[in-house]
Amino acid sequence: MATVALRYTGVSVGYQGRPVLTGVDLDLRAGQRLALVGPNGAGKSTLLKSVLGLAEILGGAASVLDRTPARARESTGYVPQTGTLDPDFPVSVRQVVMMGRYRRLGWWRPPRAADRRAVAEALDRVGLAGRARHRFGLLSGGQRQRVLLARAIVARPRLLLLDEPFNGVDAISQEAIVRVLRELSADGAALILSTHDLTVARDLADLVCLVNGRQWAVGTPGETLTAGPLRQTYAHAAVDLADGRMVLVDP
Repeated sequence: MATVALRYTGVSVGYQGRPVLTGVDLDLRAGQRLALVGPNGAGKSTLLKSVLGLAEILGGAASVLDRTPARARESTGYVPQTGTLDPDFPVSVRQVVMMGRYRRLGWWRPPRAADRRAVAEALDRVGLAGRARHRFGLLSGGQRQRVLLARAIVARPRLLLLDEPFNGVDAISQEAIVRVLRELSADGAALILSTHDLTVARDLADLVCLVNGRQWAVGTPGETLTAGPLRQTYAHAAVDLADGRMVLVDP
């Protein structure tokens, strides 16, 4: 039986004692890919932050890699939205990726040969080996997102969290990110990504969790990405399932 990467039972998460998302029941195994789907403000980012120990567990039982979220953080990678970083900060692509090794290095120790090799391998894996010396802020949005993915995977995490990884990403970068995510899960890493793109959720995820203030459904894409659960999650907005594509129409 595959190792349990994450188990949430009746969990509520939020900040300063105020819940943002309630009723979360998740059981994620090593090698599985979970998509969090819901509208803006639904609690997707808060749920990801709770896995990192950065948002409060207000109720229920939460286990991440058989530990508390905060204690599991050293084995967890995180890819934020690119909009959360300052593109004007003068740092190279290589330096950004090396930040992912700091937990092992400590802030006071210079990188070793093994760290430099790991950075080079991570950049090669996301298709940006030739951009190592380039300034991070001058890359395209899709390239910056691939650099952040390299930063997250350079420490070889057992659990990888991605917050809207395909927002503002070009087709080439999306293809590269999807390829790497499939490789990581094949190697045994568990993945959780939030997304607005139902086609991505259907094609990439093993499990989908629909959230909007509470968990509305969890299961395979075939069980969750259907008209009934989506209408509930999106407050009864119309759902068009024509031509094999799923499109949400604002009410």
